[in-house]
Amino acid sequence: MNRYIVSPAYDWLFFLGSPLAALLVGIAVSHTHFASDALTLGAERDTAVGFFTGIMVHAHLVAVVFRSHANPSIRRLHPVRFFVVPVVLWVAIVASTWLAIASIVVATFWDVWHSGAQTFGFARIYERNHGTPPELGRRLDFWANQLLYAGPILAGAVLMDHFHSFDDLWSAVPVYVEGHRRVLAIAVIAAGTVFLAFYVFAHVQFARAGYRPSWLKVWIVASTGLVSIYTWGFNSWGQAFLIMNLFHAVQYLALVWAKEGTQLCARVGVPPKVGLTLYLGSVLAYGVAVEALDPGRTVLWGFTIVVSLMHFWYDAFVWSVRRAEV
Repeated sequence: MNRYIVSPAYDWLFFLGSPLAALLVGIAVSHTHFASDALTLGAERDTAVGFFTGIMVHAHLVAVVFRSHANPSIRRLHPVRFFVVPVVLWVAIVASTWLAIASIVVATFWDVWHSGAQTFGFARIYERNHGTPPELGRRLDFWANQLLYAGPILAGAVLMDHFHSFDDLWSAVPVYVEGHRRVLAIAVIAAGTVFLAFYVFAHVQFARAGYRPSWLKVWIVASTGLVSIYTWGFNSWGQAFLIMNLFHAVQYLALVWAKEGTQLCARVGVPPKVGLTLYLGSVLAYGVAVEALDPGRTVLWGFTIVVSLMHFWYDAFVWSVRRAEV
């Protein structure tokens, strides 16, 4: 039985080891000119780290089309979701300022939930591959990933960066959150640390009881949880958004290629190296274009919001893992 999703080397490089690797990247670039010197890209001005983070975020968001629209068997299952809903949503965002602002708020916090759900998906796949009973630890995995990802955000140094999406919609929300920040920090970071210790302890108990939990799963949940608590909670190196978004994007891009790469190359009629170049080149080009985009251009900006929202939605049902299996 293959305990890995692709192979030991591929999984450790792109899935299992990426959270800690991203943390090291964040520490390495902190207090360097990459993180401090402003650059200009198109209509935008930011640091090299800021642009790189944005490019990776938008590249992984648009990569879902290789699983949805570019996969004929999947595309035929949901024609309305893939072709009608995005157009209707885009028209609504362009036509209504209120809906445009609301969509930013929804995207900001849906992203938090979605990021925890991605690690949950990896956890359950490793558990399935290990041959563990499908219900064993499932609920624990779900709450671990949501608490250990969202909790430190609600308590930590980057809390207000998330809640500022409310500024144009309901200005009282950021003010209220800022006033209760210290209480949230103490409660949530403490609870997350205790819960992570309990999570590992629970799986030791499962093993002692005769079950066979996947230690690859325990590793990816525990390491991601530790990186999340350290990064979102304290942001000691000032690179929280780079660290958390980098490993999330790398995991997703690697997963899409692992699952869709062979079929994509066959449909286009190119060898794997060319197919990989086309895949990464197209999504990264989109990321660069979005980062260079003037946000005042509502028509194009609305398209990027639609891509973000559709990524979260499509990912929830296209990549869903069936309860009976994992």
